[in-house]
Amino acid sequence: MTIEKYILAAITTKPDKVAPGTGVFYCSDVNEMEAVATNLEAILDGIAHKISEDVFIIVKH
Repeated sequence: MTIEKYILAAITTKPDKVAPGTGVFYCSDVNEMEAVATNLEAILDGIAHKISEDVFIIVKH
């Protein structure tokens, strides 16, 4: 079995919103969260998705 889609990282301003198990990046505010998501999207060759006002995930499609 080959896994083709998976979460590479989660970025949040609220640690209680993201369960451990993937790379989690904690940010102090929304601007920092958006900047980290943009950088990780490019570094990890994934796509950033805004899940809520407090959470982004980077997904490999």
